Amino acid sequence: MSSPIAKLSFWGVRGSTPTVDPATWRYGGNTPCLELIAPDGTKFILDCGTGLRVLGSRWTSDPSVTPATTHILVTHYHWDHIQGLPFFSPLYNEKNHFQFYSFRSKFLGPDSLRQVFEAQMALPYFPVDFSAMNAQRKFREVDGGDSFQVGENKITARWLNHPQGCLGFRIETPAGIVAYATDNEPGLPALDKNLRELAADADIFINDAQYSPSQLANERKGWGHSSWSEGVKVAHEINAKTLVLFHHDPDSTDRVVDQLLRQARDEFDSVFAASEGMVITLGGAASEPVQAHMPGSRTALRREAQFHACVAGVTADGLRFEEKTVVRDLSIQGALISLKHSPRMQSELQVVMQAPSSNGMQEMVLRGYVVRIEEGAEKGTTAVGVVFTD
Repeated sequence: MSSPIAKLSFWGVRGSTPTVDPATWRYGGNTPCLELIAPDGTKFILDCGTGLRVLGSRWTSDPSVTPATTHILVTHYHWDHIQGLPFFSPLYNEKNHFQFYSFRSKFLGPDSLRQVFEAQMALPYFPVDFSAMNAQRKFREVDGGDSFQVGENKITARWLNHPQGCLGFRIETPAGIVAYATDNEPGLPALDKNLRELAADADIFINDAQYSPSQLANERKGWGHSSWSEGVKVAHEINAKTLVLFHHDPDSTDRVVDQLLRQARDEFDSVFAASEGMVITLGGAASEPVQAHMPGSRTALRREAQFHACVAGVTADGLRFEEKTVVRDLSIQGALISLKHSPRMQSELQVVMQAPSSNGMQEMVLRGYVVRIEEGAEKGTTAVGVVFTD
C-alpha cells in the first residue's frame, strides 16, 4: 500500500513589495503565494501575493487542472498578501469555486476580507470591479484558536505578532504537517507561544526570515518580521523536521539570501530558502528526508556543450565530494551537470571546467548554487541544475 503524498509549491516568496532586480532572480521577486495539494486532492492556496498570477496562468494553460473547490487561506490584509488577486485568471471563470478564509479586522468589521478585495479593485484603482470575477466565491471568518476540517485535513489558525493582526495556519494532512508562519516578530510571550503551538512537530515549518538578526534587534524592530536565527531557534524547540526561510526582504539579493541560508544550515540540519518554483514533497517513506526540487521552467535557455570539469560540493547527507565529469548542457547563467553524487538542494558547488582558448586549454573556475535535481539520463547518475554566481 502506497504512502499518502502531499505537494507544496512556492509561487511567491518575497516580502513587502515585488522585485524585478536581476540580483533577485534566482529566489524570485513575486510576493507570497503557496499551493498545497493534499493527499485527498484538496487544493489550498496560502496568501494572494503576486505569485498568485503565476499560479493562475499555470492552471488556465493546463487542461488537466480542473479543481473542485479551492480553499484560500489569507494570513492578513497588507498589500503584499492580497495584490495578486485581481490578476488571478481562474476567478474570472464561472465554473470555478473558491472558499476564502481570514479574520475579522477591528478596522473593518464583519466581512473584512471581501471588503479588502472589493476596495483594491474599486474605482479609480483598477479597470474593473470585484463583480467582474464570476467564479463562485464564499467567505468564512476565522479567529486565532479556531480549528476546522477540510476533507481529510485539519486546519488550525493562531494569532501572530504583526501590525494590524496576522494569522498563522497549520495544515495537518495524512502525509504530514505544514506550518505557515509568515509575518511574525518574536518578543511577545503570548504570541511567541502561539507560534510554537502552531508549528509543533511540523514536517515543514515556513517562517518569516525577512531580516538579519542585527536588523531585527535594531532598525527593523517593531516592523513585524523575523530572522533566520529566530526560525532556527523555534525549529529546534518544536521539533520541526524542515525549516523554510520565507518572506525575503526586497533589498536582499540572491547572494544575501545565500548567506542567510548558509548560516541557518550551520545550526539546523534541514533548511531551505523559499524559492519561486520550488516544490517540496511530503510523505512517502518515513526514513527519507524531506526533498525539494525546482522544475525546468526556472532554468535558462541551454545549449549543448562538452567541457571536461571537476565538481566539488556537499551531498544531501552533508558529506563533501569531488568528482570528474563532462558538462554537456550549458547556458550563460548555469549548467545541467550529470553527477554520480547527489548534492544538497540549494548548496554551493565549485565547477572547474577545461575550456579551449587562444593559448590552449584554460581552466574556468565557477561557483554556483544547486537549483534543480532529477534523475540522470544514465543509470546511477543525477542531473544537477546549477546557476552560476561567480
